[in-house]
Order: sequence, then structure tokens, then C-alpha cells
Amino acid sequence: MLSYAAEGILPGAGHLLSPGLSPAEEDLSVFNMCAGFSILNSFTSVSNWSAGFPIQNSFASASVPPTNFSNQSSDGNSDDSKCCAGCIGRNTIAKAAAAVGPAVVNICSTQDTHGWVLEKSIGSGTIIDPDGTILTCAHVVVDFQSTKPILRGKVSVTLQDGREFEGTVLSADRHSDIAVVKIKPNTPLPSASLGLSSKLRPGDWVVALGCPLSLQNTVTAGIVSCVDRKSSDLGLGGVRREYLQTDCAINQGNSGGPLVNLDGEIVGVNVMKVLAADGLSFAVPIDSVVKIVENFKKNGRVVRPWLGLKMLDLNPMIIAQLKERSSSFPDVKKGVLVPMVTPGSPAERAGFRPGDVVVEFDGKMVESIKEIIDIMGDKIGVQFKVLVKRANNVTVSLTVIPEEADSSR
Repeated sequence: MLSYAAEGILPGAGHLLSPGLSPAEEDLSVFNMCAGFSILNSFTSVSNWSAGFPIQNSFASASVPPTNFSNQSSDGNSDDSKCCAGCIGRNTIAKAAAAVGPAVVNICSTQDTHGWVLEKSIGSGTIIDPDGTILTCAHVVVDFQSTKPILRGKVSVTLQDGREFEGTVLSADRHSDIAVVKIKPNTPLPSASLGLSSKLRPGDWVVALGCPLSLQNTVTAGIVSCVDRKSSDLGLGGVRREYLQTDCAINQGNSGGPLVNLDGEIVGVNVMKVLAADGLSFAVPIDSVVKIVENFKKNGRVVRPWLGLKMLDLNPMIIAQLKERSSSFPDVKKGVLVPMVTPGSPAERAGFRPGDVVVEFDGKMVESIKEIIDIMGDKIGVQFKVLVKRANNVTVSLTVIPEEADSSR
């Protein structure tokens, strides 16, 4: 079961991972997805608050590299010496956390009616510009459960030094779950640097920062488990998305917090975890987030071209299986298979057929769906020349004009 690693957690309030809670202690909205996964949004009703803070039966400490006590001086400090370039020293993770920590904020949004607070949502965020621009998760500040997405209401931002500001939601995107919040400080604020998620490899060390269970300034560490976990692997429908999978410990309240590399750069935005398992957390890659923010600035929203194609990346094993099934399958070494074409879509009007293999898009050789998406960018109503191969090695040139994707899809 997937949970937004975010919201609805306050001192004295029940939370999703606490054992033995009765239905009266929690107000949960569950959205069932396919493949046995679920997304849970948890909001704590004010009327359900009680004294005390729910404590889990156990807490899992984040894994850290082995400590070399021989590097510690008599006064207890470490020289952070390393055996070789690229090795992790005693203070490597601490330095990465310290570089970003001052820019990590706690975000609290409330929704009230006639003076009554109906629900409270807790999450995290990161200041990415000294002027008070904050990166966070959309589900922390926007209610997507309604027919139309609406702001949760007042957004309160608490800095690491304890200062509080009222925030304004500038933009939010439902599909990527990314939002930008703005506060107005009197002086420049500490901000975090953005890295490149494309440089990450499975096994790389990363650090997660945020405010789980309203506990500010919390740091956990782990490794990257997968750099391109597809949304379809998690049973999530809608627009195709890719996530960074890590084993960092994150919990409700971590949503919107940064995932950081050992250079102290943001490489992802923590968004959700699997409730039924430990060590399965997911973040939106910062490379994708940068493009989303650019769309916010340029269009006020994220513009996604829509072709109406269901596509599948081909590899040698899949190609070999398809040729075993049908000797007429085209002789290709790479490309993108089209198993289905949506009726009435731009792709159908362009002449695409099920079974086509896309080998060129806009004059560029392609071997993955991601490459096609990157080539289209945010171009709507623009002609793209596409080269496809069909049964018996028939090559066809098509021209397709993408439309803007319906945000409700």
C-alpha cells in the first residue's frame, strides 16, 4: 500500500502507521489503485486530537557507513580523513545534511469553514531561492479529492530557526505532485542548490530531510535502490511518471522534503512510501522537477502533449519473443512498440496502427518512451515527423500533431 509520506500528523494525533488505532481515531480517504497498491491521504480532524503523542512499537534507524574511530581525535572531533578519493568519511553525511538543512521548512495548511478548522495537513519543503520560493508536494497544499482541485486554505511555513511565515501557493501540478509556495521574508533566506538526478546510480548514498510526524530537522540516510521506477510498476494510472526509489526512512510529514546527494545538492523531492514494507520510499527526480517549475513560469501550469498512443520500450529479449510469435515482425534492434492507438486521437488521425514500431521521432533515432516525451517537451499543435516500421519491414513516414493532455486523464 502506497502512502503519501506527508500529511495530517500533529502532536497528539493518530497516524497511519500507529498500531491499534480505531476507525474513530483516524479520518482516512483511500483511493484504490490497480496492482494491489493504494494511495492514502490522511487528515487529522481537530475534534479527534487527544493528549499525548502516538509512538510506534519500534523505530528503524537509517543505515550509515561504518565508523573509523581511529580518525577521531582526543577531543572527540573527527578529521574526516578518507582512505581514498570518493570514499565516505566520518562526516560526509553530516556535511550533506548541514548544507541543505537550514533551507528545509515545515509546511502546515489548514482548511476552515465559518471559523471551524476542518482538517490540517503537515508536510515539508525546501527553499530554492533566497527570495522565499519553496519547493514542496502538491498534495500538501492542494486538495485533489474534490471535483476541482482547491487550495487547502491558509499555508503556514516554519523555518528551521523557528520563524513563521504565511505562504502563497503559486502553482501546483496534480500528476507530478509538485507545487511551488512563496513567502515574503524581510531578508534573504538560506537556500539549497539543485543537483542532477541523471547522475545517480543504484547504490549511491542519499540523505532525506524533512519534518516527519511534525518532528522538525529530521535526517535519515540510505541508498538509491532504482533510478527509474515507473508509475506503472506501482500500479499508478494516468500520466506516465518515473520515480527515484530509495531505502531512506520517511514517514507522514516528509512529503515535499528534499532527497540530497553527498554533495549537499537536491536530487529529488520525497513524495510517498509503501506502507506494508520497510525501505521502499519514492521521490520525484529533480531533473523532472526543474522542467515542471519551468512550465510553471512559462505557462502557469504543466503543459503535456498527448498523442493517444500506448507505447512499450523494446529490448533484445522482447524483440526476440515478438519475432517468435510472428515472423513478420519488423527487423529492428531497438525502438518503441505501439500496442494500442486511442480512437479519435491525434495518433489515429496521423495513421498510426497497433503493431507499429517507432524508430525515429522528429528526425532523431529513439529507443525509449522517455526520449519521445523529451523531444515533444511542451509543444502543442506542432507537427512531428515520425518514422515507423511495420510487419514485413514496411517503413512508413507519418506526421502527428500533439494536443494538450486533458488534466483529468
